[in-house]
Amino acid sequence: MDDFLPPDLRTPRREELTGMLMPWDKPLIIDGEVTACPQCGTYRDWIIITIREEVWLRCRAGHETHEHRLDTAWFNRNSGPMTHWHATLEDGLDAFGH
Repeated sequence: MDDFLPPDLRTPRREELTGMLMPWDKPLIIDGEVTACPQCGTYRDWIIITIREEVWLRCRAGHETHEHRLDTAWFNRNSGPMTHWHATLEDGLDAFGH
């Protein structure tokens, strides 16, 4: 008897997982300073993206900025459990309304 979960209940293998997203509605404070989008100045309602050991911030206007002060360990400490899997980044952003 196969003791594995059915395919629809399994998480993707690490090599299949491109990145992770999480919403961050409140101001993001890094090193004691409120982080703002360098293009439009917004400071809340972020999507925080981790891809290949890098962390990116995406504001509601769609500007993306590499945030070198954050790493995947920070992301993992601050994110909740994964509740959805999306085939593409665009699908994930749509699910969060961005």
